[in-house]
Amino acid sequence: MSEEDFESNAPTITIGVAMHKEYNIPNDDIYVPIHVGADCHPDTLTHAIQDNTGINISSLNPYFSELTALYWLWKNCDSDYKGLVHYRRYLAPSTIHERHSPPRKQRAITRRSLARQLQSHNIILPSKRHYIIETIRSRYAHTLPSEQLNTARSVLSALSSQSIPAWDKVMRRRSAHMFNMTVMDKADFNSYCTWLFPILFECMKRLSPKQYDAFNARYPGRISELLMDTWILTNHKHYVELPTVSPEPINWWKKGFGFLMAKFAGRKYHASF
Repeated sequence: MSEEDFESNAPTITIGVAMHKEYNIPNDDIYVPIHVGADCHPDTLTHAIQDNTGINISSLNPYFSELTALYWLWKNCDSDYKGLVHYRRYLAPSTIHERHSPPRKQRAITRRSLARQLQSHNIILPSKRHYIIETIRSRYAHTLPSEQLNTARSVLSALSSQSIPAWDKVMRRRSAHMFNMTVMDKADFNSYCTWLFPILFECMKRLSPKQYDAFNARYPGRISELLMDTWILTNHKHYVELPTVSPEPINWWKKGFGFLMAKFAGRKYHASF
């Protein structure tokens, strides 16, 4: 389908921007702010869609993080294409010129650039994050409680045994599509969520997040990042990758130092970087 045909068919595109505080989002009608954790903080971001409206799991936000927005989109949005990004992390255009020419705060992908990708791809994922000296499993075990991975695999074995080979392959890799960011056509988006959330709910039954501090209690959201590639591999889904961009600089030194301390000094993560 040509770009002109795609635009003339006027597909509806909704990309939820998971937010928990005031922040400027891109000025493009594809982006819709969603207040995550509205049950916990009802007086915040009153202008945004509240994730405790309609069919929702807003009360689970302390454990699911941005996934309460993903769930809201699944149950309450009927757009032809649905997606999720973060208020401080977006998908970016594929070309260097489009990605770097505008000011940093205007580098998120636009409807027009996204339409070019959606002409031939039903699924868009962020570029993989690479962990050169670690596998996905060893990195998680060095930085976070490893029993969370064991529980996830056990649940997969019970609820989606055909996904175990893909899960094990993801664990052995040194890269993965992280952040719970994506844009998918409605059928794939709904299919993914239908598969994902029962697995996470069962993980919570077997390994209560309430036993952890607030940081580690968010493990269902972190496990879901690894389940994305598991679902992609299991279902032989084709996708295209796009770079990610932040509207503000990232402190890579701080992130790198935290990772090295976890790997070589046994210092687990207790806060986001």
